[in-house]
Amino acid sequence: MSDLFDAATLSLLLDVVDAGSITSGAERANMTVSAASQRITKLEKSIGQPVLVRLPRGVQVTEAGAVLVERARLFRREMRAARGDLEALRGLERGTVRLGSFPTVSASLLSDALKSFHHSQPSITVQVRSALRPRLVEMLHSSEVELALMWSYAWTEAAEQSLSLVPVATDRTVLLVAADSEIEDNVTVRSLRSAQWIIRNDRHPASEVLFRACATARFEPRVVYEAHDYQEIEAMVAAGVGIAMVPELAIAHHRPDVRMVRFAGRDEVPSRSITIASLARRQYTPAMYAISRAIHDAARSIAQRGQAQRV
Repeated sequence: MSDLFDAATLSLLLDVVDAGSITSGAERANMTVSAASQRITKLEKSIGQPVLVRLPRGVQVTEAGAVLVERARLFRREMRAARGDLEALRGLERGTVRLGSFPTVSASLLSDALKSFHHSQPSITVQVRSALRPRLVEMLHSSEVELALMWSYAWTEAAEQSLSLVPVATDRTVLLVAADSEIEDNVTVRSLRSAQWIIRNDRHPASEVLFRACATARFEPRVVYEAHDYQEIEAMVAAGVGIAMVPELAIAHHRPDVRMVRFAGRDEVPSRSITIASLARRQYTPAMYAISRAIHDAARSIAQRGQAQRV
């Protein structure tokens, strides 16, 4: 029966189940419906049991089919990883490194790092993929990227043990206020009890920082606006709609009609950690070391600028 489980048939079965019908699955697999149907039928005859139940609209996977689908998913993931590993080898010959990142760090720390890196290492190409945290973890496992800049708070679910995380910086939470606001540095959260707040929507991690900080100060924040991004937050703060707690890197290049205010140290408002993640089993290439050093250098420069501004 070994020839029954060829890669094409398993992949087709997975496509059919994910798409919900043989027609849609065949389209995903770049097959005709007739060829796809024949492959599935041959598989069922060979194992002596059905893998799909044909319904008036679509299909339903059987218990036997579910077993094969699970194996097919593992197989597809490994093949993607293998393809990524081969791309990494080819990329090394060309002096290429593939890096994952997320929007706020791309627009600040990574931007600074790449400016310096391209000047000092013109022969190395950096390919950047921006994504949310779960997708970055997935891209590392599939070898779509070799390194990824990631964030985490103290309560963030730990990354899988198969990842190696190297600390880069601490991104402090700051208060964003209108330029003419009377609020000054060393403000306490408790003193902002009557303030109106602007937050990121869809249960964004930065919003949880606000609710946790206010809970510690024993009050519930009065949220008046939920924004889709930090640019929108800045606009609403500038318009006097409210104030906002934001990661410092998110407003590294803020508009002139808003300003950043630092919290009193005793409040211990949660900050997020910025790390460079890679697969624990992956060996760093020279290109990976080079971009990593550039990122650390940029983080130190940003920290030094921040210290100079506070003096």
